[in-house]
Amino acid sequence: MSDSVRSAAGNTPASADPARAVERVSKPYYSSVTSWVTQYFVPMYRRTLGGEFRWCAQWWRHAEAISRLNALWQSWEACRLQGATGIGLWYRDHLDHQLPILLGARGPFYQCTEDEHLEPHLARMEPPPLRWWDAADPQLDERAGV
Repeated sequence: MSDSVRSAAGNTPASADPARAVERVSKPYYSSVTSWVTQYFVPMYRRTLGGEFRWCAQWWRHAEAISRLNALWQSWEACRLQGATGIGLWYRDHLDHQLPILLGARGPFYQCTEDEHLEPHLARMEPPPLRWWDAADPQLDERAGV
């Protein structure tokens, strides 16, 4: 057997090396959330758009959508390795909860159509007063009702 087929220890064929087996199994099927969305999610979970379901072709411009899609991708990658019921559990515990929010009429794409991206409205914010979060501030406990 050639050296290139043997493990770093030198005696075990690389195919029998447990460290390499774990590396092969745990390597993501999709290399990024972008590839998962474009190659798996969008082709698989299409809905008739408009009204109840929304999608934005520029999904990557929506922070909430990125976060939810990344969570779906990461959980999909983990569940696919679980064998027999892994993907079934992924549907129940992840997709079935996220899909109505993600594509919903009040979800991150609510202002968009498939053909037009509209920048989401951001809530107005003011910075907290200086020392607002300071734990030594006795007023903090009063404001929190403690």
